[in-house]
Amino acid sequence: MKEILLWQDVDKLGKRGEVVKVAAGYARNFLFPKKLATAVTPQNLKELEYEKKRVVKKEEKTKIDQKQMAEAIEKISCTIEVKANQDGTLFGSVTPQLIIDALKREGIANLTPQMIELEAPVKELGVYRATVRLHPEIAATCRIWVVEESDKT
Repeated sequence: MKEILLWQDVDKLGKRGEVVKVAAGYARNFLFPKKLATAVTPQNLKELEYEKKRVVKKEEKTKIDQKQMAEAIEKISCTIEVKANQDGTLFGSVTPQLIIDALKREGIANLTPQMIELEAPVKELGVYRATVRLHPEIAATCRIWVVEESDKT
């Protein structure tokens, strides 16, 4: 058995930063070549601590940026033009990607469909609210106006 320092989470072995014992062959042939772990040395422990501090600082800066983006999203009201029948029922539905495209037109970028949460599928014309989950702790709600597509002829 050999003690190693994990640099990344490894399923069924441990989390990043933990010192664990594994078979020497597993460490030498799998973990070390994939840069998932290194030998436990004072220098590697010090380097890991430095890396953790750097990640925490980066995470704090990201949170600040995301809070500012959330404030901007809260102020936005997007209009999405879709095809609908005479009763106001949509041909299809409003997808998270359509919401992202509408937010992009308003100047909000770098969103993914997984960040958009709708209370229920949008299948009719009207005003809806969409939650944009930027971070596990940060969410913003924007208003979405679903209107009938105007003829451009």
